[in-house]
Amino acid sequence: MTEVATRHKLNVGLAVADDDDMVYLESFRYSRRQSLRTIVSGLRIPIALTSLGRAYLATLSETNFDITMREMASRNPGRAWLSIRKEIELAVQSVRQNGYCVASWQPQVVAVATPMQIEGYGTYVLNVSISTQQTVEEVEATLAKPLLSLAASILAAISRIE
Repeated sequence: MTEVATRHKLNVGLAVADDDDMVYLESFRYSRRQSLRTIVSGLRIPIALTSLGRAYLATLSETNFDITMREMASRNPGRAWLSIRKEIELAVQSVRQNGYCVASWQPQVVAVATPMQIEGYGTYVLNVSISTQQTVEEVEATLAKPLLSLAASILAAISRIE
Protein backbone atom coordinates (compact mmCIF):
# COMPACT_ATOMS: atom_id res chain seq x y z
CA MET A 1 0.00 0.00 0.00
CA THR A 2 2.83 2.37 0.87
CA GLU A 3 4.60 1.67 -2.41
CA VAL A 4 1.46 2.40 -4.46
CA ALA A 5 0.76 5.59 -2.50
CA THR A 6 4.31 6.81 -3.07
CA ARG A 7 4.65 5.76 -6.72
CA HIS A 8 1.31 7.24 -7.79
CA LYS A 9 1.30 10.14 -5.29
CA LEU A 10 -2.11 9.31 -3.89
CA ASN A 11 -3.79 8.16 -0.72
CA VAL A 12 -4.45 4.48 -0.08
CA GLY A 13 -6.80 3.16 2.59
CA LEU A 14 -8.14 -0.15 3.89
CA ALA A 15 -11.41 -0.29 5.81
CA VAL A 16 -14.15 -2.58 7.13
CA ALA A 17 -17.85 -2.02 7.74
CA ASP A 18 -19.27 -1.40 11.21
CA ASP A 19 -22.95 -0.42 11.46
CA ASP A 20 -23.50 2.61 9.16
CA ASP A 21 -19.79 3.40 8.96
CA MET A 22 -16.63 2.21 7.34
CA VAL A 23 -13.71 2.09 9.77
CA TYR A 24 -10.20 2.67 8.49
CA LEU A 25 -7.78 -0.08 9.48
CA GLU A 26 -4.84 1.52 7.70
CA SER A 27 -4.19 4.60 5.62
CA PHE A 28 -1.18 5.86 3.72
CA ARG A 29 -1.46 9.54 2.75
CA TYR A 30 0.48 10.87 -0.17
CA SER A 31 -1.95 13.14 -1.94
CA ARG A 32 -0.81 15.68 -4.50
CA ARG A 33 -2.71 18.26 -2.48
CA GLN A 34 -3.57 18.18 1.16
CA SER A 35 -7.15 17.42 2.08
CA LEU A 36 -8.80 19.16 4.98
CA ARG A 37 -9.24 15.87 6.78
CA THR A 38 -6.74 13.61 8.45
CA ILE A 39 -7.25 9.89 7.97
CA VAL A 40 -6.00 7.64 10.75
CA SER A 41 -6.70 4.07 11.80
CA GLY A 42 -10.04 3.92 13.59
CA LEU A 43 -11.56 6.89 11.73
CA ARG A 44 -15.21 6.28 10.90
CA ILE A 45 -16.76 7.54 7.67
CA PRO A 46 -20.34 7.08 6.40
CA ILE A 47 -21.12 4.00 4.33
CA ALA A 48 -23.82 5.74 2.29
CA LEU A 49 -21.65 8.61 1.05
CA THR A 50 -18.24 7.09 0.40
CA SER A 51 -16.65 4.90 -2.24
CA LEU A 52 -15.50 2.59 0.56
CA GLY A 53 -19.04 2.16 1.85
CA ARG A 54 -20.63 1.82 -1.54
CA ALA A 55 -18.11 -0.82 -2.60
CA TYR A 56 -18.93 -2.72 0.58
CA LEU A 57 -22.67 -2.45 -0.09
CA ALA A 58 -22.10 -4.06 -3.49
CA THR A 59 -20.99 -7.26 -1.74
CA LEU A 60 -24.21 -7.71 0.24
CA SER A 61 -26.82 -10.25 -0.72
CA GLU A 62 -29.99 -8.78 -2.20
CA THR A 63 -31.83 -9.36 1.09
CA ASN A 64 -29.12 -7.76 3.24
CA PHE A 65 -28.80 -4.87 0.79
CA ASP A 66 -32.54 -4.19 0.98
CA ILE A 67 -32.52 -4.35 4.78
CA THR A 68 -29.53 -2.00 4.95
CA MET A 69 -31.14 0.46 2.54
CA ARG A 70 -34.38 0.49 4.58
CA GLU A 71 -32.44 1.08 7.80
CA MET A 72 -30.43 3.94 6.30
CA ALA A 73 -33.57 5.46 4.74
CA SER A 74 -35.30 5.48 8.12
CA ARG A 75 -32.39 7.44 9.60
CA ASN A 76 -32.12 9.78 6.59
CA PRO A 77 -35.64 10.68 5.52
CA GLY A 78 -36.32 13.14 2.71
CA ARG A 79 -35.23 14.05 -0.77
CA ALA A 80 -31.53 13.94 0.03
CA TRP A 81 -31.81 10.21 0.74
CA LEU A 82 -33.42 9.57 -2.64
CA SER A 83 -30.41 11.13 -4.37
CA ILE A 84 -27.96 9.19 -2.18
CA ARG A 85 -29.86 5.94 -2.82
CA LYS A 86 -29.56 6.48 -6.57
CA GLU A 87 -25.80 7.13 -6.23
CA ILE A 88 -25.46 3.93 -4.16
CA GLU A 89 -27.31 1.90 -6.80
CA LEU A 90 -25.05 3.27 -9.55
CA ALA A 91 -21.97 2.48 -7.44
CA VAL A 92 -23.17 -1.07 -6.79
CA GLN A 93 -23.72 -1.52 -10.53
CA SER A 94 -20.20 -0.18 -11.19
CA VAL A 95 -18.63 -2.61 -8.72
CA ARG A 96 -20.47 -5.51 -10.31
CA GLN A 97 -19.48 -4.45 -13.85
CA ASN A 98 -16.03 -2.93 -13.32
CA GLY A 99 -14.85 -4.20 -9.94
CA TYR A 100 -14.80 -0.71 -8.39
CA CYS A 101 -16.84 2.42 -7.79
CA VAL A 102 -16.09 6.13 -7.54
CA ALA A 103 -17.38 8.78 -5.13
CA SER A 104 -16.63 12.38 -4.31
CA TRP A 105 -18.32 13.25 -1.03
CA GLN A 106 -15.76 15.81 0.14
CA PRO A 107 -15.00 18.94 -1.92
CA GLN A 108 -12.22 18.29 -4.45
CA VAL A 109 -11.55 14.77 -3.15
CA VAL A 110 -12.26 11.82 -5.44
CA ALA A 111 -11.95 8.21 -4.26
CA VAL A 112 -12.12 4.89 -6.07
CA ALA A 113 -12.79 1.72 -4.06
CA THR A 114 -12.93 -2.03 -4.56
CA PRO A 115 -14.12 -4.76 -2.19
CA MET A 116 -11.91 -7.69 -1.28
CA GLN A 117 -13.72 -10.71 0.09
CA ILE A 118 -11.34 -12.89 2.03
CA GLU A 119 -12.61 -16.33 2.92
CA GLY A 120 -12.81 -16.78 6.66
CA TYR A 121 -12.16 -13.08 7.33
CA GLY A 122 -15.00 -11.22 5.64
CA THR A 123 -15.06 -8.17 3.41
CA TYR A 124 -12.37 -5.53 3.39
CA VAL A 125 -12.49 -2.51 1.12
CA LEU A 126 -9.47 -0.88 -0.45
CA ASN A 127 -9.52 2.64 -1.82
CA VAL A 128 -7.29 5.19 -3.46
CA SER A 129 -8.01 8.90 -3.47
CA ILE A 130 -6.61 12.28 -4.40
CA SER A 131 -7.42 15.90 -3.73
CA THR A 132 -7.82 17.42 -7.15
CA GLN A 133 -9.56 19.84 -9.48
CA GLN A 134 -9.95 17.05 -12.06
CA THR A 135 -13.35 15.61 -12.92
CA VAL A 136 -14.52 12.35 -11.39
CA GLU A 137 -14.18 10.71 -14.81
CA GLU A 138 -10.56 11.85 -15.20
CA VAL A 139 -9.65 10.56 -11.75
CA GLU A 140 -11.42 7.26 -12.40
CA ALA A 141 -9.45 6.77 -15.61
CA THR A 142 -6.20 7.39 -13.73
CA LEU A 143 -6.82 5.52 -10.47
CA ALA A 144 -8.89 2.44 -11.35
CA LYS A 145 -5.99 0.39 -12.72
CA PRO A 146 -3.57 1.00 -9.79
CA LEU A 147 -6.40 0.22 -7.35
CA LEU A 148 -7.38 -3.06 -9.00
CA SER A 149 -3.72 -4.08 -9.37
CA LEU A 150 -3.08 -3.42 -5.69
CA ALA A 151 -6.17 -5.40 -4.67
CA ALA A 152 -5.07 -8.33 -6.85
CA SER A 153 -1.58 -8.21 -5.30
CA ILE A 154 -3.00 -8.20 -1.77
CA LEU A 155 -5.34 -11.12 -2.49
CA ALA A 156 -2.51 -13.07 -4.16
CA ALA A 157 -0.24 -12.49 -1.15
CA ILE A 158 -2.98 -13.66 1.22
CA SER A 159 -3.58 -16.81 -0.82
CA ARG A 160 0.15 -17.65 -0.64
CA ILE A 161 0.03 -17.36 3.17
CA GLU A 162 -2.94 -19.69 3.49
